[in-house]
Amino acid sequence: MNAPALRLSPAAPSTADRAVTRRTVDLGGGRTLAYAEAGEGPALVLIHGTLMALEDMWLALMPILSRHYRVIAVDRPGHGLSRRRRSIDASPWRQAEIIHDALQIIGVKRPLLVGHSFGGTVALCHGLRFPAETAGILALAPLCFPEVRLEQMLFGPRFTPGLGEVLAPLLAGTSDPALLPLLWRAIFLPQIMPKPFAEGFPFALASGPERMIAEGEDAVSVWPALTRAAMAYTGCAVPVRILGGTADVVVNNALHGALAALSLAGGSFDWVPGAGHMLHHFHQDLVSSAVETLSNRAP
Repeated sequence: MNAPALRLSPAAPSTADRAVTRRTVDLGGGRTLAYAEAGEGPALVLIHGTLMALEDMWLALMPILSRHYRVIAVDRPGHGLSRRRRSIDASPWRQAEIIHDALQIIGVKRPLLVGHSFGGTVALCHGLRFPAETAGILALAPLCFPEVRLEQMLFGPRFTPGLGEVLAPLLAGTSDPALLPLLWRAIFLPQIMPKPFAEGFPFALASGPERMIAEGEDAVSVWPALTRAAMAYTGCAVPVRILGGTADVVVNNALHGALAALSLAGGSFDWVPGAGHMLHHFHQDLVSSAVETLSNRAP
């Protein structure tokens, strides 16, 4: 049987208040990638992290980066309005492949990738998997090595086929309405969630049974995926810059980004004093400067 044809679908309507208008690439087989874009210039792709949708990166970085770049913010596969296959597409390696395929369809060639947290992991996998088609990577507080994570305990049980389909709707109507707002605020610590984010982020697009199943799959997938990535860092042919906050309570940047940068052939790491996990909401100028440095390094 022939593979489904890849096509660009019409603009997808927003399904939640405050959502950015998206376009959707239909990749066939139940897979789609939703994205928004603004600006002109070299292609720059923004990839969000856990419990987020593309608005996280869009609200923080689009206004400054779209002055000089064609900025494309994506909903990671299985998140926001993007769809993926159950279990098959969970790995950050597979998510990188799906994003790569969608970018090819919309005419984005050799982009620079900016990924936050799990999105930084996906960006690193993209660079390792498609080095000739990646201009550079800016990873913000990325996960780089396998470890026991809180999200594995909170969302991991929803990974199990059958059990997840029972648990996810049950928890979405009971514990999630109390748990998720606490987590959304906690990931900003020690800073406070900025008012523009609190008022502008469509939290409905980062919750619900299907997305929480995807979070469980993501959490379980990182052990084998990051083991594979760690063994490949020394052969990375893409320039990588990593930023990590000294006050990050979500990712231990000394054990992830700083250590990974020592292995990456073209890698560098910089501490952001006092910054927590969501540093892109408070240090846009620093992110913009790092993007410019990487852009200037691209041949």
